[in-house]
Amino acid sequence: MSTAEASAVAADAAEVGGRTKTGSPRTIPVFGVAIPDGEMQDIFKPMDLNRIIKLLEEDDKDVSEEKQLKYIKKLTHCYQNGFPLRDLAQIFKILSLCAEKIEKQPCFVEPASEIIKLCGLPFLKKKVSDEITYTEDTANSFALLGELMKIPSSKLRIQICKCIVDFYHAEPLKKHISGYQQVSSSFKIKMVEVGGLAKAMVQSALLLENQLVEKLWVLKVLQHLSTSGVNCTLMVKAQAASRICAHLNDPDPSGQLLFRSSEVLWNLLEKSSKEEIIQQLSNLECLLTLKEVFKNLVMRGHSHYERQLRNDILVITTIIAQNPGAPMIECGFTRDLILFATFNEVKSQNPLVKSLKLFNCYEDFELKKLLFNIIVILCKDLTTVQLLIDGKVILALLTYVKKPERLKIIEWSAAQYEELQLHAIATLSSVAPLLIEEYMSCHGNARILAFLEWCGHEDSYFIHGNSFHGTGGRGNKFAQMRYTLRLLRAMVYLEDETVNKDLCERGVIHQLIEIFKTMMSRPAEKEEAIALEIQSDTLLILSGLCENYIQRKEMFGTEGVDIVLHVMKTDPKNLQRGLGYNVLLFSTLDSIWCCILGCYSSEDYFLEKEGIFLLLDILALNQKKFCNLILGIMVEFCDNPKTSAHVNAWRGKKDLTAASLLIKLWRKEEKELGVKRDKNGKIVDTKRPLFTSFQEEQKIVPLPANCPSIAVMDVAENIRAKIYAVLDKLDFENLPGLSAEDFVTLCIIHRYLDFKIGEIWTEVSEEIKLEKLRLVTVDEKSLHSIIAATENIGKMVASLQSEMIENQALQDVQNEQRVYAKIQATHKQRDQAHKSWENFLARTSNAKTLKKAKRLQEKAIESSRYSKRPQNAIFHQTVIKGLNTTVTSGQVVTVESTPTRLLGGPLADTDIALKKLPIRGGALQKRQPHLLVQCQSCLIDKMLKVGVNGFDVLGAWLPGLPSALHLAKWTLLPS
Repeated sequence: MSTAEASAVAADAAEVGGRTKTGSPRTIPVFGVAIPDGEMQDIFKPMDLNRIIKLLEEDDKDVSEEKQLKYIKKLTHCYQNGFPLRDLAQIFKILSLCAEKIEKQPCFVEPASEIIKLCGLPFLKKKVSDEITYTEDTANSFALLGELMKIPSSKLRIQICKCIVDFYHAEPLKKHISGYQQVSSSFKIKMVEVGGLAKAMVQSALLLENQLVEKLWVLKVLQHLSTSGVNCTLMVKAQAASRICAHLNDPDPSGQLLFRSSEVLWNLLEKSSKEEIIQQLSNLECLLTLKEVFKNLVMRGHSHYERQLRNDILVITTIIAQNPGAPMIECGFTRDLILFATFNEVKSQNPLVKSLKLFNCYEDFELKKLLFNIIVILCKDLTTVQLLIDGKVILALLTYVKKPERLKIIEWSAAQYEELQLHAIATLSSVAPLLIEEYMSCHGNARILAFLEWCGHEDSYFIHGNSFHGTGGRGNKFAQMRYTLRLLRAMVYLEDETVNKDLCERGVIHQLIEIFKTMMSRPAEKEEAIALEIQSDTLLILSGLCENYIQRKEMFGTEGVDIVLHVMKTDPKNLQRGLGYNVLLFSTLDSIWCCILGCYSSEDYFLEKEGIFLLLDILALNQKKFCNLILGIMVEFCDNPKTSAHVNAWRGKKDLTAASLLIKLWRKEEKELGVKRDKNGKIVDTKRPLFTSFQEEQKIVPLPANCPSIAVMDVAENIRAKIYAVLDKLDFENLPGLSAEDFVTLCIIHRYLDFKIGEIWTEVSEEIKLEKLRLVTVDEKSLHSIIAATENIGKMVASLQSEMIENQALQDVQNEQRVYAKIQATHKQRDQAHKSWENFLARTSNAKTLKKAKRLQEKAIESSRYSKRPQNAIFHQTVIKGLNTTVTSGQVVTVESTPTRLLGGPLADTDIALKKLPIRGGALQKRQPHLLVQCQSCLIDKMLKVGVNGFDVLGAWLPGLPSALHLAKWTLLPS
């Protein structure tokens, strides 16, 4: 800007202001005015905005139109680099006044557009706090932009749209303004949300039905606004979804309308209430529009962009179809979708698909999968069944249930065909159960079993496993087997006898058992979860087929029992891994119930293979989710007379018995149910001994005769009744391994049925009172007698429990006394041993004590002899003189290892010691060989039995014993 232009601008500003410095309210700087001679640039010049507002508010007769336009032009020139936040309220006031004059004075469109254009520039702030201070002013200003869209001016509307789009593409200032900063890039976007501009823009779209250019600009704005969740919520409140969808098929040579509209719908579905959007789109007008758009894109769309847009429309339609109230059938969209889904497999002469062809490009491949997917959603509405029959959907889907033939796959690549095959089988799982007759007429069972047989064979066929349905199937056929078994399970659980009988006649039971064996023989792989799912589905199918059919249970046979036992032997730690072992175990228990129970040969084989032991092992894991089912199986198995011996023979950890395990489960169940028991497990309330906390909270309400009461429902809702049934079939007699606490609980279990009957009669009595009925005398007496009898049984059981508890306490005291007696005897023996040791020490350390002990020993020996000698008896001296010991020898002869030539032998210091004894080999043996033989064969044994000092007895009948003993000891010494 030149110096002359700057002076002119300043003069104009002074003319508009016209007030003194003190009289003027607040001055506004003029942007971009250059000061020459090297002075500071961009100094703001004052401008009185209130004066301009007043000028615009005056009557047109008083102020000329040219003058008003002149000052507005000067205003836009002053703020050519952007508006400061502090002046925004006054500037938008000026804009509002200009907008009011447009209807009568169209010349104001241009200045209003210029002001709006400047709003697209970044706003300026002088202080950091300006963004907070002027939040309300900015939000109100943006709300005014939405109101200005009502003005019937194409130029103004387009400029407003451009301004809003610029909010989302902020650029930095081209020229720095001294003392001012650009506001943050997100400030305008946030103020748009606060000002509710999105709602106003949706409402303005109604005014633009015939103005294509303005409509496209509004859609572009909505496309930007819908990137925010707050704006999407405001748009939904303004019915944006239905309004935009209704005009999807409006004429548009550029193709932008459909693209931008679908983009806005996508954003609304992602960032706002999905349910509310679906509700808005579920009307006949929107669905007819979507139908026409989709048909046009399918038949005439050939570009990459058009195919993508076609798929997007189909996804939106799929989301709408999830609403059961959507008139998909009424508008004819369902019939067309079924036709497009099956025309490749079932030839049709319909003009829509006569010349239609899909290619193996990614978009057409996605279209095929989306069509399969929408069929699954549509079939949830039973009114669609006839359309599925007419469209031959079952036949089309069954064409994929076969071994892939590579040479015949033309439309799709091998990987694409594999994914479509899996998707088709998954779709059949939802559609086939609705169309049983069509399924059977197309030989569905035969196709499935043939395909399943191919899945079980190991060949060179390589599976890609790239898709969602192909998870875990890379390099194997797990994915095909998995979805085929799901389909088979869906058909079997229809319990349609025609389907199940046909399957059994085709040998499905044996085939499934072989598949299970194959899965068992395979080593653990990475996709263990999928292998477990296959095994679970196999067992569930077998259960569905064999239930209530003895002949099929016999076909299940010992091979089936073996696979059941194999699963039951699984490591219990696997149940905590979360890979499907719990589901597999549930399926196994279900197969026991359906495939084994009721067939005597299978039951006996199960018992023979220790199946009851495995059941009790699982029950001992104390996992509540399995207890109910296992106990039910146990009740049924106990009807077999061979079962009781197996149950009683079972032992768990710490020698736990089956009866003790059941009683512990009973106590745990009652604790969880809140049944009143004392610390010893004794009955507290004899009138209601089985009442749970839930029953106490619920008030008794009169019910019809066909409705079960709370007391009756209690039987089915917990495991107490099953525990009672098992123990009852074990006769409550001679149950091994029970403690006193178990016997106390067993008293209650034994009377469970009596207590439950009394509980039901009590309910009947309460209901009669609530209904204010009066019984006849006989019935009333009978009712009171029954209730009194139940209470007496409760008192009797409580008394028996008290007696058991007392006996156990007495037994505990006696056991304690025995233990104390053992402890006392142990201490007494220790005391005696201590005294003996002290005596021994005294003898070895004190000569007098030693002599005294010697005299006492000799006295004891003398007192033990006969007082009178027998006639003709020879007396032998048994005491060895000079023996320095007073300790009685034991029953062990100690053999010295020291050579005799050094010590002279053990009797060297005695009176009978030999003075001269040969020490070289054999001289001693030559002198008395008969005596040595006798010593070795007889005397040594006698000495070992009676002890060295027992010679008093031996001396009476064996002459020369001392010499013999001397010789024997020498003989035993090593050379």
